[in-house]
Amino acid sequence: VQLGESGGGLVQPGGSLRLSCAASGFTFSSYAMSWYRQAPGKERELVAYINSGGGSTNYADSVKGRFTISRDNAKNTVYLQMNSLKPEDTAVYYCKAERLGLVRRVYWGQGTQVTVSS
Repeated sequence: VQLGESGGGLVQPGGSLRLSCAASGFTFSSYAMSWYRQAPGKERELVAYINSGGGSTNYADSVKGRFTISRDNAKNTVYLQMNSLKPEDTAVYYCKAERLGLVRRVYWGQGTQVTVSS
């Protein structure tokens, strides 16, 4: 099982980034996907969620209207489009795959750094 995040980097306030998380080794279309982030000295927090079919999404209040989560089940990839970035968005961003049911399975990626600074 692998989850590989990419697309992080350094961006100025007000800028945009698009994160990608490519999955392999499991049935991607059966898993809900989420993006989390963790800033230095803070707990990991949920940023955005999308269900397995892509028809339902949820966002943290702090990113509503600025971030958009989407998925392409044909490409086994989930995305996070981040616009109007703020310094407080600086963190390591992780993707998570989760399948509920008789046997709950959770997989995490290694993370990608996003730094918003002038």
